[in-house]
Amino acid sequence: MSQSSKLNRLLTQAFGMFFGIALAVWILRGIGIEILAAIPGGVIWLLFGLAIAMGILAYVQKTWWRF
Repeated sequence: MSQSSKLNRLLTQAFGMFFGIALAVWILRGIGIEILAAIPGGVIWLLFGLAIAMGILAYVQKTWWRF
């Protein structure tokens, strides 16, 4: 497995992890779970932003030859 393939796999896994956590926290907070109600909305947006950034990096790394 090449170095580029390993990096792309890592970025894709990070995208899935951040997106999954953000989505789960957002849904559970909306339902009204008391523990998650204390999490500020900015933290959820930060998780979504990190997921988007990881997705873009994975796409760019996969399509650009110099990475």
